[in-house]
Amino acid sequence: MSTPKCLRIIAGNNKDFRIPLILSPLTIGRSDDNRVVLAPEIIASRHHAELTENDGVWSVRDLDSMNGTYVNGERIEWPRVLQLGDQIRIASEVMVLEEDPGDNTAAPARSVLDPATPASGSSTVVLDGGPGIAPNATAARPAPRAAAQMDQAATETATQLRILVPLLNGVVAEIGKAIVGQQEILHSLMLALMSRGHVLMIGLPGLAKTLMIRTLAEVLDLRFRRIQFTPDLMPTDITGTDVLEVDEASGRKNYRFIRGPVFTNILLADEINRTPPKTQAALLEAMQESHVTAAGETYPLAPPFFVLATQNPLEQEGTYPLPEAQLDRFMFSLRVNYPSEAEEEEIAESTTSDRSVVLKKRMSGEEILRLQKLVRRLPVSRHVVKYATRLARATRPDDPRAPEAVKKWIHGGAGPRATQYLLLAAKAGAVMRGSLVVNCNDVRVAAFPVLRHRMFTNFAADSEGVDVDSIISQVLKEVHEPDEKDYQNNT
Repeated sequence: MSTPKCLRIIAGNNKDFRIPLILSPLTIGRSDDNRVVLAPEIIASRHHAELTENDGVWSVRDLDSMNGTYVNGERIEWPRVLQLGDQIRIASEVMVLEEDPGDNTAAPARSVLDPATPASGSSTVVLDGGPGIAPNATAARPAPRAAAQMDQAATETATQLRILVPLLNGVVAEIGKAIVGQQEILHSLMLALMSRGHVLMIGLPGLAKTLMIRTLAEVLDLRFRRIQFTPDLMPTDITGTDVLEVDEASGRKNYRFIRGPVFTNILLADEINRTPPKTQAALLEAMQESHVTAAGETYPLAPPFFVLATQNPLEQEGTYPLPEAQLDRFMFSLRVNYPSEAEEEEIAESTTSDRSVVLKKRMSGEEILRLQKLVRRLPVSRHVVKYATRLARATRPDDPRAPEAVKKWIHGGAGPRATQYLLLAAKAGAVMRGSLVVNCNDVRVAAFPVLRHRMFTNFAADSEGVDVDSIISQVLKEVHEPDEKDYQNNT
């Protein structure tokens, strides 16, 4: 096991501060989503440099900063492997790589952790340099014991990440044996699964929507049930029903609840818009509350519980559009498009031969629950929270930040649940990258599937052929990340 290391600042505004090297990657810069946050008056870039660890060896690379990153006085252009005693200069801060002496060292160096960071997540080092306080810093500092607990929790989180991410990658690779292409859709399905969210998949027949869901269920060691939604489907066909039983010996009668197909881990609601709203609503309680109520009794659904619904966007005869309340229960709305020409050739060749694909179980229900817990525990900086909130609010026509496209073509925007799902999806995206740092790009990746079914176009948009995705693109273009003045003005 390699010796723990730290960065001790030997020159600059934060002289004698010590930064423990616990989690990799470790980013340094002025932006609030870095793990080491520099004060605004330090002339550094928002995302200046990044340190990464591989088998106990740390290296540093410059993140295209304006002033550059220096190692032993030389400006680096490529990642540089670090040795003990190497000096790194970022703006006015000069730090040296040393062995971490731990809490027993009576040196003047101070290990500073942001107390606002949850104890279950990664630690954030806030270098305030005295009068200049970084946006997420506070005057109070944690006691050494609290800081040690935070370090231990962060290490445990990083360990869980190293164990679970390879399993997650194995699931995606195994699904790829049976599914050609559709990588973006598969990525979104995994994000929703990790976030405890449900997915609505919209696409033409023959685009492997049902096959993808079946394959996912086969790769995961979970129970799977499929419901074919039809106009005559009843709510009890989904949730279950009470049946009258008679004891032949005593003649006593009693009711027994027979559980419906909703009592599973992965539920495929095939062609969900082909059943009346009363039956569609039978899923509402299960999706939102994870339990079913029948005859005054409440029956919990065993976790993990994951609803995947499919819908045909063209054939509308004999269908019942999902009401807004039901749409909002879905975390993602995914559009399944045609494969590329090369992918279609591969599909045609593989499906018209006698070649069979044997899929292996890659993840258990217990491991999925651990992964979901890891996503929930992952901390998010105030910078990312502000950005996600702005994106959701910018979809509302009456919001002052709403782009002209929203004011012109949208009559109802996304509610607060969209902000929650943007952040959850961003956390899951960071985990899939193998990182404990959630950034604004993770939020942008989730914007389309989270927002498209929560924005409702008006007659002007429909008549001009403007779709929701083009409006979301405009929102992403015009809504910018928060900057320093947003924290100064507390907006």
